[in-house]
Amino acid sequence: MGTSHVIIGDGIAGSSAAETIREADPAADITVLTEEGEALYNRILIKEFAKGKMPEGPISIHQPDWYRERDIELRLNTMVTRVDTDEQVIHTHEEEAIEYDTLLVATGGTPAQLPVENSDADGIHHFWTFEDARAIEEHADNADTGVIVGAGLLGIDLAAICGAQDVSAHYLMRGNTWWRYALSEDGAEIMHNAMREQDVTPVFESGVDRFEVDADGHVTGVVDPNGERYDADFVGVAIGLDFNTEFLRGSGIELTDNGAIVTDEQMRTNVENVYAAGDVTYFYDTILGEQAQNGAWGSAKEQGSIAATNMVRDTGEDVEEATFHWVSSYSITHFDFPFLSFGHPTIGDDFVERKYSETEWRRVVLKDGQVIGGVLIGDLAPQTSLKRLAREGVDVSDRTDALLEQTIDVEKFTPPEAEQ
Repeated sequence: MGTSHVIIGDGIAGSSAAETIREADPAADITVLTEEGEALYNRILIKEFAKGKMPEGPISIHQPDWYRERDIELRLNTMVTRVDTDEQVIHTHEEEAIEYDTLLVATGGTPAQLPVENSDADGIHHFWTFEDARAIEEHADNADTGVIVGAGLLGIDLAAICGAQDVSAHYLMRGNTWWRYALSEDGAEIMHNAMREQDVTPVFESGVDRFEVDADGHVTGVVDPNGERYDADFVGVAIGLDFNTEFLRGSGIELTDNGAIVTDEQMRTNVENVYAAGDVTYFYDTILGEQAQNGAWGSAKEQGSIAATNMVRDTGEDVEEATFHWVSSYSITHFDFPFLSFGHPTIGDDFVERKYSETEWRRVVLKDGQVIGGVLIGDLAPQTSLKRLAREGVDVSDRTDALLEQTIDVEKFTPPEAEQ
């Protein structure tokens, strides 16, 4: 028998890890466990399916045959209940014990539920899995009025689904703008106007006090903390994730207070032979120089590959140690103009921004004089230069105006090594 690598989670992080291990070690035993009933699919495209714009076919990435052809054992509908890191054994809901030489946890999260009355009523949807998307598409197609809760990147997907499905909706936001930690009023107003054009009305300084339901338990309306009531036979809630790590309690693996798994820049946890990747990680970000979280698809895929490379290396294969050094990005294509965020746009100690037109705006976020993230609306061309500056850790503190030029000339900024 070869080295036994077990991966919990078949999202893009887990699947990327399985593929990387197989390429590096043809003799390894690889087992992938997932609670879902279907193999890897594209979480980015499920919103297009929910909008009624795409059939199911293109959303699937891997069929079960993909795993069989690579001699990877895929176990669907399998819940891990406990991990014994002393014995290096995983226990499942069917009372099966699976031994491992290395373990990767890539379980992601479950959408958080609002702690208010009737939050589990029929017609209230959370958007994360393909099954969620199927339910949303079917329900939105038959709904007339809706409410969206959660002023972030997943919330705006739900708002766009309402727009595409001709659901007249109100979008309840706690602050005075959409994604207020990343956008100023100038930038956010571009997004607000685009929502209004799709019959989605932003409602600021709002939220949910309770949901109202009919005699059959189906949602009929939402009452906000201000006492305003909004008709809704469809509700979408996107207020964050609860990380799927309860089964790790007592394992010795270090978790944050909110359940994320702490790792270093090689995606190793504090426990020997245990790694983590994807949304569930609180990893050491080499660009920030501190621990961070990031839920982007590309980031999760890279983390899975980095973890897998180090898993193979640590079990004796001759491969070079890998480090996660990545600038993530997340794009929105719901409107007539493009939108992209990159890096860490909601933190930092300084920023520069400019509005160029009614549909073009840019913010670049800085920390200690270096680019760490930002948001581009309308013109995405500068992303390559900005991500390069972030990745290379270039000091831009005395040239921040150049970050807002229509075309960014990277040569205007001198890399740190060239200044020495």
